[in-house]
Parts: sequence; structure tokens; C-alpha cells
Amino acid sequence: MIVQLLGTGSADGWPNPFCRCPSCTSERTAGRTRCPTAALVDGCLLLDAGPTAAAAAGRFGTSFADLEHILITHGHPDHLAPDFLLWRSWVDPGFTLHIWAPPVALERCRDWIGPNDAVQLHQITAGEELNLVTRTGDYAVRTLPAAHATGNGDVLAEEAVLFDITAPDARRLFYATDTGPFNAALLDQIRGRCFDLVLLDETFGTKFDHGHGHLDLETFPRAMQELRDMDAITEHSDVVAIHLSHHNPPTEQLRAQLLACCARVVDDGTVIEVGLRITGNSHHFILGGARSGKSHFAETIAARSSQVTYLATGYPAGEDPNWNARITAHRDRRPGHWRTEETIDLATAIEKAAAGSCLLIDCLALWLTRTLDEINGWSTDPQASAVAQKEIHRRTDQLVSALNNTRAEVILVSNEVGQGVVPETSSGRLFRDLLGVVNARVAQSCHEVTFMIAGRSVPLHDLTTVRG
Repeated sequence: MIVQLLGTGSADGWPNPFCRCPSCTSERTAGRTRCPTAALVDGCLLLDAGPTAAAAAGRFGTSFADLEHILITHGHPDHLAPDFLLWRSWVDPGFTLHIWAPPVALERCRDWIGPNDAVQLHQITAGEELNLVTRTGDYAVRTLPAAHATGNGDVLAEEAVLFDITAPDARRLFYATDTGPFNAALLDQIRGRCFDLVLLDETFGTKFDHGHGHLDLETFPRAMQELRDMDAITEHSDVVAIHLSHHNPPTEQLRAQLLACCARVVDDGTVIEVGLRITGNSHHFILGGARSGKSHFAETIAARSSQVTYLATGYPAGEDPNWNARITAHRDRRPGHWRTEETIDLATAIEKAAAGSCLLIDCLALWLTRTLDEINGWSTDPQASAVAQKEIHRRTDQLVSALNNTRAEVILVSNEVGQGVVPETSSGRLFRDLLGVVNARVAQSCHEVTFMIAGRSVPLHDLTTVRG
């Protein structure tokens, strides 16, 4: 099962275009936009079809040409904007499109179906079991009741459903947007399901007095625990928060809070190959010059996590009083509950880290220095130097592999040494070149990369990546 998130935002998206709150301002500064939540499964099954779903598909280079089924949770306009059905009638796909939706939502689709378009409408209610036939296999779908109603007579909210989907490859997806806290009846229906992927509502963040049928940062962790207690999720489940609004803290802070309950947040357009281990979506790479504030910035981010291990790669205290004073200063400013481990075996430390924990690695420049010392990498003999460089590349491969396969959050600090003059010595040039390679490799495995200048953080975006 391959799932693409065409949107991860709430009805107004995030940032809200009319809002100047700190959360919206932070997301704009980061160049991040979240559109209303929708997901495409294996290219043939669309979950919700709001006003931006079709445009998002085009923006991310995704086609709806093989779309055979659309499942609609309810008829609120951010989940169903049926005008895009008319566009389908302007081409000839050559097969029937099936739309599955609650009664009132289904009625909203009728006027947008072209007169000669092969579209079939199927009314659904909570508690049904569906068999969706596609050209690549059958999908078993169970419709479950959402706790979306607020008691104000909103029929569209009251008929909302959630979807329990089993793909032809036996992977299971729980699509649970627009729901408040789970009731006992729903939990009983998903007992023992062991979902591979859960897309779970987390609309209201730190706004706890909303009174709507959604989750927030108090009820989301409780829902996660209930899913664990019912064996609906296991340690192997991937839980992604969706339907996000500006009532949440900025993404970096939200990511840290969600990691505490073993969930994560991803950008619009993210493709999830269900069943594979999570790659470095939660990692943060921080680099800058000497005394630029990079360590303090990294520690500030790590402090948002409840379980932090500080991986110190520098030389242990010795006879140098200046170096000893630096070590003491670093130790004194760390929270008392943080665990410190002095090591340069970073790959092993990352592999051993528990899911949801946080590792702070400070720093890669010292890791490279000590590793070169260990393997006699400063040799001026060309043959010995070549062997040493090959070993550095091998250890960098191990580090990157560990980053890509861990379910812990990893924050890495490194020096930027490539912006000055060419070093006079061969060892200086070797160090500069190797650290540049290490930094570039690590940055590719990190969701966030920040450059520190004079104590100011500057987020670095991949200009080759189209953001939603």
C-alpha cells in the first residue's frame, strides 16, 4: 500500500490566509502550506475530495487517471467539493468511477456528473462492510462511526464516518479524520486490528475549549493510548496527525510533542510506503560557524521532548583547562533528566534508541575529528589517506542508514567550514572536504535543516522540492 497525503490541513488550511497569529506567521516563514486533508491510496482510491485535492495532485505530479473509487467521510466542503467530477467528463477514462459517501454528501455529487460519464454513486452508513474491486486487487473497507457531531443539528457532521481499509497486500489503514474522542463502541470495532498506518485527526492543538468533534493535544494522546490498549496500533504502526490547523504550535514544536506519544507530522505531498520503517522525516540538522548559537538552538528543540539522550562526540575531559571548562559549561546547562553518552559510534546509538525518544548529537565535526584520529586518517601517504577516506564514507553510510531507519527523533549539530579560504595544510583541506560530504549526506536524511548565523536561525529549504 502506497499512500500520498494530498493535504494534511483543516478546512481553512494552515496557515489561515487571513491570520497573523504566531503559528500562521511561523509556517509562512518556513514556506509551508497545508491544504484540506485528502489521501490517495495506490493511485486508485481517493479518501475525501475537498476543494484542493485535484490541484494538489497536479502540483505533486500525481495523476487521477487510474482513480476507480472515492470514499467520502462526510459532506463538509473541505472534504467534498464535487465540481471536479465535471472535469472527468471532459475526458474518456474508459472505466467506471465509484463514489461512496453518506446520504446527504452523496446528493451533493449528482449535479456534477457529466451526462455521459460512467460514475456510480453508492450510499454508505456507519457499520457497513464494502468490497471495492479495482484492476489491481480488492480493498476491504469497514465504515465506522465518527464522533463529529456537536449537537447543533449539523446533519453532515452527524453522518460522518471513518474508514478501516485493508489493501490487496494485506496492509491496513485507519483513516480517522474529523472525529472527537473515541467511544467504547468504536474502540470495540477496531480491537486487535493492528493497523499499519493511522491517519488521525489533530485539529485543535492547544485550543481545548473548542467543543467540536475533533481532537486536540490533550485528547490526541489519550486516543493514541486507547488505540494501543485495544491493539489497534502496535509498536510497528505509523501514526500521522492530519487535519491540522493554526490552533497548533508551529510544526517544529508540534513534531516534538507528537513524538512523545509516537506519532508524527508530515508535509503535504508526502508519500508513505506503508509497512516500511519511517525515514528521517522527524530529524533536524543544525549547522553554522563557531559560536553561532547552534548548540543552544539544538538544546532548545530537544528540551521539548521528555526523553532525551545527549550524544557527546568530543574528547573527554583531560589536561586542557579550557576544554574542560567548555565541557562543564555544556553539562551545566543541560536539564538534569537528560542522559549523556560519550561516543563516536553514532550508528549503533541511533539504532538502539527507543521509538519516540530524542537523540541530540553534538557534534559531527568532532565526530569526524575523532574518527580520523582513530583510523590514522591524517596520514600524508596517498594510499593510507585513500583507505582512511573510504572508511569515513563507510561510516557515514552507516550513520545515514541508521537515521533513515530509526523511529526516534534525532537532532544533529555540525560546523560549516567550507565558506572560508582554502586551508593551507593538506590535513585542513582533507577535513574541510570530508565534513562537507558528511554534512550534505546527513542533511538529505533530515526533514529540517537550519543554518545558524549570529545566534539567529535560518531554515534551509530544498528548492527542488515542491511544497504544498
